[in-house]
Amino acid sequence: MKLLIVEDEQGLRESIERYFTEEGIICESCSDLSTAISKTTLYQYDCILLDIGLPDGEGFALLEHLKEGGKNEGVLIISARNSLDNKVQGLNLGADDYLTKPFHLAELKARIAAIFRRKAFNTTNVLTYDQISINLLAREVEVNTTGIILTRKEYDMLLYFIANKGKVISKNAIAEHLWGDEIDLIDSFDFIYTHIKNIRKKLMEAAHKDYIKSVYGVGYKFL
Repeated sequence: MKLLIVEDEQGLRESIERYFTEEGIICESCSDLSTAISKTTLYQYDCILLDIGLPDGEGFALLEHLKEGGKNEGVLIISARNSLDNKVQGLNLGADDYLTKPFHLAELKARIAAIFRRKAFNTTNVLTYDQISINLLAREVEVNTTGIILTRKEYDMLLYFIANKGKVISKNAIAEHLWGDEIDLIDSFDFIYTHIKNIRKKLMEAAHKDYIKSVYGVGYKFL
């Protein structure tokens, strides 16, 4: 999962980022509206944590920007404003949920997980695709009823493939999804090949089926 945190309160922003990074989630953050708009224009995220009161404008403007651009990121508003009008406005503009500050990080995690499931898979806590079964809460994968061990990157890549099954995904899109802004510092996609090779081997050993098709010169397709 790739998360964008838009929050101008430094302590809270760093606390959220540290918490989710330790959970193995790719996190990017910013403290103002203009940077958030720039990031969402350049990159794709699974979920955005959005504060309403930002130093250079209202967070609602980011919701309008996403809507105008046809973007489908999940958005969870986090705000100290507890009025019904603000909640209704945010939800009407396309936010998926609204959480009032202060909140527990465990609840924030549960809300984000629920948005991710609805957006990516429209499913419950267990995702099933062909012979593959994934417990999204426990991050456990079974293939043909056999448990397989995946690294965090391999797990995230498998979810990304299943969420985009049947579509050709470029190597750059895969890298951006797994590494976020840091992908700009990488000059080789060799690490992508390594992860693909490892996932393919583990899936084939359990399912006796090759789910990943290479599309020459473009990327990969999950079948």
